[in-house]
Amino acid sequence: MASSSAKGKGKEPAPLAPLPGPASGSANPAASLSALWAYLLPALNHIVKSPTNDAHKAPAIDIGFYAGIHTACYNYFTSQSENKSSARANDEPASGTDLYEQLDKYYIDAAREVLLGAPQDDSTLIHYIVPCFNRFSAGALSVNRLLNYVNRHYVRRCAVDEDKGWLRLNDVLESVAKTITVDDSREKISERLKEKRTDELKRWGYSPDGSGVTLAAAEACAEAASSPERIVSVASLAHRRFRTEVFEPLLAVPVVKGKKTKNKIPKSTSGAPPLPKGRLARAVKELLESKGGDEEERSRLVKDLAAALRMVGVRPEHPLRKRLDKFMASASYIG
Repeated sequence: MASSSAKGKGKEPAPLAPLPGPASGSANPAASLSALWAYLLPALNHIVKSPTNDAHKAPAIDIGFYAGIHTACYNYFTSQSENKSSARANDEPASGTDLYEQLDKYYIDAAREVLLGAPQDDSTLIHYIVPCFNRFSAGALSVNRLLNYVNRHYVRRCAVDEDKGWLRLNDVLESVAKTITVDDSREKISERLKEKRTDELKRWGYSPDGSGVTLAAAEACAEAASSPERIVSVASLAHRRFRTEVFEPLLAVPVVKGKKTKNKIPKSTSGAPPLPKGRLARAVKELLESKGGDEEERSRLVKDLAAALRMVGVRPEHPLRKRLDKFMASASYIG
């Protein structure tokens, strides 16, 4: 993925112009998945992968192209629904499943490109990952708006009506069942299910302040934390893949081969404590313990990395998240 900012003291390149739509022709982008994907792909690549001077703002596409994508998605879903109206009784996939799965594959490939470009030097890893994630996330949020019809038509139906979302009924029934008695009404049982869902969202930062802002943010994190078979919003789909394809490999514990040392970290020969197990943990250790340098820049990197780990669904109890949170809460943190 391209760098998020211009380097050097020269003049920054001009912002990218909005991407125009393809030349009009006889092909109908809603005729098939391959036709629709060919129509969408230039827009996705422009929004998610094009170089930009602002890592927090994705490049735009032409308003006509934007409207054309909305229309193409609507027509594609409508035609699928009509063609499968009788087949749904035979448990065929819901209309939109093929496009949703294609988007998932796209984000897998995009995230893997980020990992493949990661520097081998731990000291520069966070400086690379943070702007890459910010750029990726900005693109994901922009695509989420662009493909809002996918969320409305497919995700919402599958997640709510078909119980395939990030939190399913069976996920909470077992724990709730332990507190239910035979005398409990349907309303009381329903209320306990809602309480269980609220408890889970509080782990991701939800605060019942009435604004709804923390609710949406917490649910997005919980969606990204879910397993790949769960149906989540287009933005959370992208963030989840950044977790599985970028952060999880960087957090993974290297396996030391050998009869006696398998799955163990080699002991230090210098008397110093062993290094943290994963690449990202080592990079964080180096960043936090480095002396001198730009303290404000270091604090910004820590803050952005902590936010990224939360957004992609790395759970709050993960040791690296706890360490970053502790650093931000300390007196050395510059907010």
